[in-house]
Amino acid sequence: MKLRILTAMIATSLASSLAVGSSHREAPLVTETPKVDATDLYMFRSYAPGREAFVTLIANYQPGQAPHDCPNYFFLDPEAVYQIHIDNNADAKEDISFQFRIQNRFQNKTLPVGDMQIAVPLLQIGSVTGTAPNSNDEVKNLIETYTLNVVNGDVQGSMDNRFGARNAFRKPLDNIGTKTLPNYTAYANNHIFPINLPNCATQGRVFVGQRKESFRIALGKVFDLLNLNPLGSREGNQNPLELNSVSTFALELPISCITAGSEPIIGAWTTASLQASNGDGSPTAGSAFSQRSRLGMPLVNEIVIGLPDKDKFNASKPQDDAQFAKYVTNPTFPELVEILFPNAPAPNLFPRTDLVSVYLTGVEGLNKPANVVPSEMLRLNTSIAPRAVSAQNDLGVLGNDTAGFPNGRRPGDDIVDITLRVAQGALLTADVAPARDAPLTDGVAGGASRYLTVFPYLNTPLPGSNDAPVPAPDAPPSGKF
Repeated sequence: MKLRILTAMIATSLASSLAVGSSHREAPLVTETPKVDATDLYMFRSYAPGREAFVTLIANYQPGQAPHDCPNYFFLDPEAVYQIHIDNNADAKEDISFQFRIQNRFQNKTLPVGDMQIAVPLLQIGSVTGTAPNSNDEVKNLIETYTLNVVNGDVQGSMDNRFGARNAFRKPLDNIGTKTLPNYTAYANNHIFPINLPNCATQGRVFVGQRKESFRIALGKVFDLLNLNPLGSREGNQNPLELNSVSTFALELPISCITAGSEPIIGAWTTASLQASNGDGSPTAGSAFSQRSRLGMPLVNEIVIGLPDKDKFNASKPQDDAQFAKYVTNPTFPELVEILFPNAPAPNLFPRTDLVSVYLTGVEGLNKPANVVPSEMLRLNTSIAPRAVSAQNDLGVLGNDTAGFPNGRRPGDDIVDITLRVAQGALLTADVAPARDAPLTDGVAGGASRYLTVFPYLNTPLPGSNDAPVPAPDAPPSGKF
């Protein structure tokens, strides 16, 4: 009886943790500021033809964007600083930071009503039929731009000027619907801009805008006390996040300009910070920025960090990660899985040196840099060649594909299945990990063919209206970005 009660309690706790994590609301404080909630980070050698000399970094924010959530949709926070950091010498400190600042210009469009001009309540008063970033500005009630600055050691620089204000790039409107934006794919495609990095002879590229949610998980079944068969078919369940969107910051950067010396391995994480606010929600003048969100490796704050430290982790820096080491060396997640599924016993090894290598140092012979300072971040060995879409294995290194997770992370890598298997000992020997070979799954597979094959790789968001057909869950995308 006690075991049943304990199992139910732990199942509830675990299901809640995973469900909250997969919807990306991973810590109490960040639920209050969803615009700065980081959902996923990707870093991989670009696998679009001809782009193999580049690394793509994608940071997603603001989860749960239903296509029909109108009329304000999902513009980003102009009071926030969104950043993507790169550590290229393994000291757990950022060497290059890309800083995004948002500007939302409301045009206060009006219509004549009787003898008065009355402000309209919508973000648009007509169709955007052109596909250029500044097409049909006269019908837009909101024009979104952003600035991009890079800090590389003592060198700071602003990216090239584009539209509107100095050093400002255009962000496309969210995919309101097919009447407002009849050719959204082409319109969004024209918001990919070249960028010049300081002291770099090769141009990179940037895109900021709405993209289709890229995380895949059997969310409802997980929330219902892990109501699924962890040894069942990898295609047995649907992904309920399939119709949602996120806000994406994407960079494609020359490898030669972000690595240091002869070290090919880089680490990355993304953060978002806000200033202290007044009672009306406006930032307090002169106040310092406070980091609200941090994300490197997937699912760390969701299922590794304990509840009392989730906000603390989000506000921390990798250089201070020794304070969280116990959650990696002595993890609770494998023990919870064993209680729920006795046929998948947790490894009997402490400290969990295999998880230390995955999350804190990089894996020896794969993506562990020399003289690494243990710290949580996504790590990529840029000397490992990318694989074409047809050659990628969604289980990454576990599927003998060393260009995939945990060597960086690609959109098609099945993070949930990989995490389940590694947690139960896939990288250990059978004497300490009896379940090391168990094909654990949540029943929602990954796969590169589900995503675009060119930058920014994540799919076009679904339109907010019902004019266009909505693809069935798990259907691959049509066309290219």
